[in-house]
Amino acid sequence: MDRPYVVCHMLMSIDGKVTGDFLNNEKCSESIELYYEINRKYQKDAIALGRVTMEESFTKGYYPDLTKYSGMQIEKKDYILNNNYNFYMIAFDRKGKLGYTSNMIVDEDEGYNNAYIIEVLTEDVSCEYLAYLKDLGISYIFAGEKELNLSIALSKLKQFFNINRILLEGGSIINGAFQKDNLIDELSIVLVPLVGNTIDKPLFYNSNISIYKLENIKKYNETLWINYKR
Repeated sequence: MDRPYVVCHMLMSIDGKVTGDFLNNEKCSESIELYYEINRKYQKDAIALGRVTMEESFTKGYYPDLTKYSGMQIEKKDYILNNNYNFYMIAFDRKGKLGYTSNMIVDEDEGYNNAYIIEVLTEDVSCEYLAYLKDLGISYIFAGEKELNLSIALSKLKQFFNINRILLEGGSIINGAFQKDNLIDELSIVLVPLVGNTIDKPLFYNSNISIYKLENIKKYNETLWINYKR
């Protein structure tokens, strides 16, 4: 396989929602802890998130002042600063909207802490943003002109960083894009004993029909862990 093996690992309501107010319900607390426990146990080289999930979970809406880089011209080619890290956080950030204060994730959960950040961009990104990433020591790769080409991105992630297994924990849009391109090899679903609201987001947005085989199912009190493979 010329790309990493992709496991989509998500916490999901009974009606297939992955984001929404149901996550704040006390009935979810045990399921959430199980979700993080499974994350820590998975053998993985990287975690992949979409822009919105990355912002909500880690960057918290921070965005830098790029005026110091105004007028800079930077060739839009892959910038690989260091490929010797053991663990990465991959941000699919099409236009370069995420703000960082470090090139590493700092988190109390060992399943995410000390992950080196890689930005996956399109050529629609500004030169100022590229200069900012370089200043922070963040590697970035290009995968498309205006829209992300996930196959190209995955191939580069394996080639440049030796990433062989990814946990995809994104929101509906990036999960759906992977699913539509047949790039999800395994599903790890922690099913919570709740139904979400109408406005809550589904596991996959804009998906295609595909077939998975049930590999395992385990019951943890009122929570189920369901594992499928292609």
